[in-house]
Amino acid sequence: MSKTTFIASLHKNIFAGFVVSLIALPLGLSLAIASGMPPSAGIVSAIIGGVVTALLGGSYVTVAGPGYSLVVVVLSAVTTLAGADYYQGYLLTLSAIVMAGVLMFVLGQLRMGGLAAFFPSSAIEGMMAAIGLSLVAKQFHVMLGYKTIKASALELLITIPGQLWLFLTTAASDSGLMIAGWLGIVSLLILLFNSYIRNPFYQRIPAPMWVLLIAIALSYYYDWADKSSPIRPDGFVALPNSIEQLVVFPEYTFSWPIVSLALTIAFVGSIESLLSIKAVDKLDVFKRRSNANRDLKALGAATAVSGALGGLNVVTVISRSSVNVTQGATNRSANFFHGIFLVLFVLVFSQTLNRIPLSALAAILVYTGFKLAHPLKFVSAYKVGYEQLFIFVVTLIATLSTNIVLGVCLGALSALLSHFVITKSPLLFFLHLFKPNVLAFKEPQEDSYFISVKHFCTFLNFYKLQKKLDLIGYTKKVVLDFSLCQFVDHTAMEGVESYVQSYEKKGGSVEVIGLDTLGTSSAHPFAVRKITTSKTYVSKVLTRRQKQLAEMAQEYQWAYSPVNTALEAPLNDFVYFATRHLNRTYNVLVAGDERRSLFDIEFSEGEFIAKEDVKSTVMLLNLNCKIPVFTLTREGLLERLYALAGYQDIQIGKHKDFNKRFHLSGPSEEKIVSFFSDPMVLFFESNAIYHIESTGRQLLVFKNERLLSPSEIKAMAYFGRELVSLIECNSTS
Repeated sequence: MSKTTFIASLHKNIFAGFVVSLIALPLGLSLAIASGMPPSAGIVSAIIGGVVTALLGGSYVTVAGPGYSLVVVVLSAVTTLAGADYYQGYLLTLSAIVMAGVLMFVLGQLRMGGLAAFFPSSAIEGMMAAIGLSLVAKQFHVMLGYKTIKASALELLITIPGQLWLFLTTAASDSGLMIAGWLGIVSLLILLFNSYIRNPFYQRIPAPMWVLLIAIALSYYYDWADKSSPIRPDGFVALPNSIEQLVVFPEYTFSWPIVSLALTIAFVGSIESLLSIKAVDKLDVFKRRSNANRDLKALGAATAVSGALGGLNVVTVISRSSVNVTQGATNRSANFFHGIFLVLFVLVFSQTLNRIPLSALAAILVYTGFKLAHPLKFVSAYKVGYEQLFIFVVTLIATLSTNIVLGVCLGALSALLSHFVITKSPLLFFLHLFKPNVLAFKEPQEDSYFISVKHFCTFLNFYKLQKKLDLIGYTKKVVLDFSLCQFVDHTAMEGVESYVQSYEKKGGSVEVIGLDTLGTSSAHPFAVRKITTSKTYVSKVLTRRQKQLAEMAQEYQWAYSPVNTALEAPLNDFVYFATRHLNRTYNVLVAGDERRSLFDIEFSEGEFIAKEDVKSTVMLLNLNCKIPVFTLTREGLLERLYALAGYQDIQIGKHKDFNKRFHLSGPSEEKIVSFFSDPMVLFFESNAIYHIESTGRQLLVFKNERLLSPSEIKAMAYFGRELVSLIECNSTS
């Protein structure tokens, strides 16, 4: 970005930073308290996250600060590392945060920005839902005005109905508890129904900020009425009065509990951040792609500095980042200004912030947890496929019962087991996991790239495909072929769609082929796909390619059917299929006059252990005139085969370039030479090279022994129309 552009957009980024800081302030306070740390720890991490990642990061519109994913982990560490001495536990936890920051920096240095790809999407969703339920469980009673209860998340979830009933029936006898509890309930209602309030003035202020304003206003009301607040003194935020008092130094120690905690913070923080970065890139109006490795190093540095000064770990936060984008942020300066505004809040409004009851902040966390574990998350997982709901639930329960790292690992294991069940072939994964399965090359004489994925594509090996797509660049045309795959999982389908969108937004394109013969577990576009042996293949949902073919048929007024076997017999008349066994035809496009048809075929070559299945797209042309029997193909491709059949390369007079580029053969050289007139030769020289066979009344046309993308099919359809027109024009002249 040029200096002029930066200055021109500065006012937008300052405003976006201000709005984000209004959200970051209450969330930072509430996350710190929920983590068992002083409220200042959340402010420190938000300030450091904003400033450091803005200066060192590799993303453009993301916002960094304290996140939700490690609240339960940090709380457990603070309350157990030093027994009942929670402050000592806080100091020891800070040392683990510093160590985690160093580990994250090392991960970035080792170019582990693709780390998130090694975990199934449904397992990540299950982990986030478990975090949400933990927030609800641990903060619900605080929202009602009660003190923190030390128990597991599952135990606290079970007691929520009883806690609510106890509050409704007994709170009236304790005015402080009643005021704090009803303030928490009203705050939660404001957050839940915020979107239903249409007033434009009201919507200018983020809902969490309204919660703080109401809570602070209540405190000032008691001052104005010359009354003391009935809420107990330890029920309020306690911020220091200066920047110096915000800083707390860790007590460094090296032990297995500290190392284990550091590994967990580094692992989960990295995963959460990388997933958030990937999601926010989709929102960027300039369609830029972040440097995940550089961002990981910046987050590591910010986490280490934050821990060294008394703050929480720093992650990329998608909720604040999305607000940043909607408020017009264009570069990293918005993240920087959000940190600066937080410094100003502490300097100017620290006394005012100390008037915020903990019940109001707990309501913000309960609402956040509810969003993370919304019931629709379960519905969404089920719609993708029953196996995705299984992975989601296993991860959720395992995370609640154990810890985040073990929960996600068990989720990944459940995904692998579900793949074994679906494919009924564990050997498919064990035999090919460490083999190269992604082949990429530039198409000859064309400005496009072809990538073929073999065996399977899942969360275990999707990173291989990612590397190829990243290396090619987002402004290129790519044909991505899964026709040699036996299984493609939900994570890979979702990842491919992300690349399709990224390429399209930056001027390139990714056309996905080869999924049409893979069966789906549901009608969802990202459902897992597995090989099917059905000759008349029927899928529960059309692929993107099939939808594009259907649109093409409608545009050209052709007929389209994803299933068809009626074209097998005519193909057996061609020399090309004399030694090949045709298995099936599908995705059939037929012109209105029924003289041109394009379709996908699957055929096999060889026998026994040498047998290989091949998929290709071919065009069949029916002529209304008699032409010579011939075969025309690229020179050097199949000429040996036809030479063995007795067909020699026929030379067409003075056309040296044509003779050099094409191999032409057939039983009647005289008729073939007469047929290939100057206009006919010029036509073939001016177009892409196709393999063409004539039986006298029919022509078989195909380009490669692979499926074609929709754009390539359109080009072949145009080629066929012009060729038929030229042949029939010559036959009548």
